[in-house]
Amino acid sequence: MSTESTRAIIDAYLAKTRARDLDGAVALFSEDVAWDAPGSGAAPWSGRRSSRAEVAEFFRLLHDHLTPEEFTVTHIVVEGAHGVIIGHLRDTVKATGATLTTPFAAHVTVADEQITGYRLFEDTHALAQALSGPASPPDTSEASASAG
Repeated sequence: MSTESTRAIIDAYLAKTRARDLDGAVALFSEDVAWDAPGSGAAPWSGRRSSRAEVAEFFRLLHDHLTPEEFTVTHIVVEGAHGVIIGHLRDTVKATGATLTTPFAAHVTVADEQITGYRLFEDTHALAQALSGPASPPDTSEASASAG
């Protein structure tokens, strides 16, 4: 793959995900894909996937649990068949109302005009915390009582 072809596929993928055209985004993946979005069992969309249908399931689960608020790409670096997307995102966890804010990077591999590899890097600790609910404010009642 040429750098230009890889960049075109990455740009198409980002345009489709930004437009929430998940079917269009999934169609850019090969039938056999090496996908990895590490995370805990608390995030049902995390883990390895190896088919286009499993990638579609990732997006379905992700959007069932999170409401996207912000998705900003700051850098795209491409060389040959490999590309790296760098940015940050903010989502709201539907079940808890907590906000997830995390930087991310995704290593994308392209062959024959399709995405054949995708590895996501994000703050999985922040994700686990957001899935468990918003942080409670510290209890300062004792400190206030003893200060008076």
